[in-house]
Amino acid sequence: MQVIGAGLPRTATLTQKVALEKLGFAPCYHMVDVLKDLSRVPLWREALEGKGEWDVLFSGYQATVDWPGAFFYQELLEAYPDARVLLSVRDGESWEHSMGETIWGVLYGDLLIRDLSSARARVDAGWAGYIELMKEMWAKSGLIGGDEDEPGSGHMARAMERYNAEVKATVPKERLLVWSPADGWGPLCEFLEVPVPAEPLPHVNGSASFGTMIVDASLGTLNAWHQSQGSLAPARR
Repeated sequence: MQVIGAGLPRTATLTQKVALEKLGFAPCYHMVDVLKDLSRVPLWREALEGKGEWDVLFSGYQATVDWPGAFFYQELLEAYPDARVLLSVRDGESWEHSMGETIWGVLYGDLLIRDLSSARARVDAGWAGYIELMKEMWAKSGLIGGDEDEPGSGHMARAMERYNAEVKATVPKERLLVWSPADGWGPLCEFLEVPVPAEPLPHVNGSASFGTMIVDASLGTLNAWHQSQGSLAPARR
């Protein structure tokens, strides 16, 4: 493990994943890796219970960004003393808004995407376990805890600022870069001691990707379940 992403989800972490892999830190672990393989959820639950097997969870990976890795940045800081830490940041108000349309929306919002996720959880034990894991992780983080943290209240924005301050106070300065995609390649490449690529910094629309993944996977799972059950329509006499 060479790069530990401590930045919260919805801080352009998918862009960071692509950027780090272009710089040679590949593969880079991200929440999408969990979503593609829900069999890894029990391993992350063990980590949440204080029994993280980091070399197993990150076997073959050179970097990690987004959750669940960022949740454990302090443990990873000790487990990989030579790794550098990347704290991605964004404006608190815009972060809270983005969370409301994505992660908070799926877990607590009055949104169709939550309805689809909940329906999937009824027929997919792996997904149900993932949702419960995420709720517990967010609650333990103190960043969001439920319906009372509705976007627009300012709670999440303030919590994010506290979190970022904690990371800056915890990580040794020589191992930490506070960065956003607007800063471009320069600071990131200098920090990681790699050449600046000729192509522009990639930009990935994480919100669109998130929504598509949740909706497509939920509909696919529900459709497969429906077909396995046969017709649910009442038989006609």
